[in-house]
Amino acid sequence: MSIDVNNESGTEVEEQAILDIARYALARMRIHPLSELSVIVVDTEAMEQLHIQWMDLPGPTDVMSFPMDELRPPGRDDDLAEPPQGLLGDIVLCPEVAKKQGEEAETGHSMDEELQLLTVHGVLHLLGYDHEEPDEKAEMFGLQSAIVDGWRAEKGLTGPSPAPTVS
Repeated sequence: MSIDVNNESGTEVEEQAILDIARYALARMRIHPLSELSVIVVDTEAMEQLHIQWMDLPGPTDVMSFPMDELRPPGRDDDLAEPPQGLLGDIVLCPEVAKKQGEEAETGHSMDEELQLLTVHGVLHLLGYDHEEPDEKAEMFGLQSAIVDGWRAEKGLTGPSPAPTVS
């Protein structure tokens, strides 16, 4: 799996953890191991510009996803299917927004824990998941929690997993 993390934010973040959880999420979703992903970490000004340009919404947001080849995980009932290879796209993260969300979250977690959660959220968006409708939200957030919990368990991390703050 080729994953690039490019921190342009000026904020120190745990890039290795972002890389690790993205790799874990893609493996868990059975995405072809030769697929490519880019994660870009930006400041609030850059994120606000992207948010206005692509979503026509004011202010910075926490995560944005820009799919390329619109890859999808193999069907749940088709365990023998070979997953397609390709360019997943870009995930853009904003640590300043993540820090605020982590502090305000019910579980009160760190900026880096929030960035890990947002990375999984971004991966799921690249794979076609959404949370506009209640049933879509339940599926996506359930999968997101399962991936984050599984990664944390594999890493031996203790304490509560960060609760989803993305709405």
